[in-house]
Amino acid sequence: MSIAEQISLITRAAHQAALKMAQLPSGVKNEMLLKMATALEASTAQLLRENGKDLECGREKGLSAAMLDRLMLNEFRIKGIANALREVAALDDPVGEVTRMRKRPNDLMVGKMRIPLGTIGIIYESRPNVTADAAALCLKAGNAVVLRGGSEAINSNLAIASVLQGVLKEMDIPEAALSLIPFTERDGVLEMLKQDEAIDLIIPRGGESLIRFVVENSRIPVIKHYKGVCHVFVDQSADFDKAEQIIINSKTQRPGVCNALETLLIHRDVAAEFSPRIASALSALGVELRGDAVFCSYAPTAVPATEDDWYAEYLELVLACRVVDDIDAAIAHINRYCSLHTESIVTSDYSRAQRFIREVNSSCVMVNASTRFADGGQLGLGAEIGISTTKLHSFGPMGLEDLTTTKFIVYGDGQIRE
Repeated sequence: MSIAEQISLITRAAHQAALKMAQLPSGVKNEMLLKMATALEASTAQLLRENGKDLECGREKGLSAAMLDRLMLNEFRIKGIANALREVAALDDPVGEVTRMRKRPNDLMVGKMRIPLGTIGIIYESRPNVTADAAALCLKAGNAVVLRGGSEAINSNLAIASVLQGVLKEMDIPEAALSLIPFTERDGVLEMLKQDEAIDLIIPRGGESLIRFVVENSRIPVIKHYKGVCHVFVDQSADFDKAEQIIINSKTQRPGVCNALETLLIHRDVAAEFSPRIASALSALGVELRGDAVFCSYAPTAVPATEDDWYAEYLELVLACRVVDDIDAAIAHINRYCSLHTESIVTSDYSRAQRFIREVNSSCVMVNASTRFADGGQLGLGAEIGISTTKLHSFGPMGLEDLTTTKFIVYGDGQIRE
């Protein structure tokens, strides 16, 4: 059987399973997730054995230490994966929620009910925990899920999926509700992206090159998140102590993640005083500074920035810095160069804070807070499936509710249309 035929069988089976998942009561879904968590812990030896095969192959292929760390499972990480499933089980189930029920002039009652999206395809790299995390979120929201992990984690992913599918079988839930593409050829991804009659949404999780490949080849709607070019703007009324703490946390706590700070903007009125202070603090922490001419004149450790620096997602201890004339210039810079991820203003002025929130076009806009809070768990979603920087159908960190849609429901008493 060809790869195309296998992918077609897998996705069609998942599509049928989605119809049954949509009808599962919340209690059954929660029981399923709790049993999955227990089963993963009980299978620790098996999972470590299969993960060891991936690590050995990774070393032979010359994967970096950082990549090997992402790939590695140990007892502590497996317990963390299991606990993450328990956390999803504890979240409120959005399916079936009725909102916006309104009475029409003809006495019809019109509302909306939240329902599952259907079948969700997840294409991801490296981290085996995504296999369990993505499955848990999709299944809790009443969907079926088709997973396609990276070749470097194939043994780990297959082992995790097998444990989770064992629980589905035990509970008489269609195993196809959680399907994993069992081969690593790129043709498998291409064929998966053609299954628009079986898969309702594709969510890629990985680097920019993976996401662009998926977008360019998919017949199915894609949740896109190319990169995170996040900004902090220090307004003229900013508290310098707060600004310094926010900037340092945003840039240095975890510089390799998408919600880390990449560009700092400073109001001209406070640049002479604040620029040397923040430059000294960041340089002491090993941050390389690239600035415009004005910032460089205040910060001797900075090197001149190029046009490319304003678009850059460094994912390391490098920061682009610019002095801007006012809030108008700050907002204009952000809306030109941002990736629609996360922006923050440090200010003591309520009106400017509100204007920043209204006019900045990104998916997460903050006042006096670190960009590192742009995360599903930190924002109260409990867990996230990813971050969307496109506005259809979700914008920003995506939780359970974003794995559903709504349908209209109408209650009548014999009304007919005139």
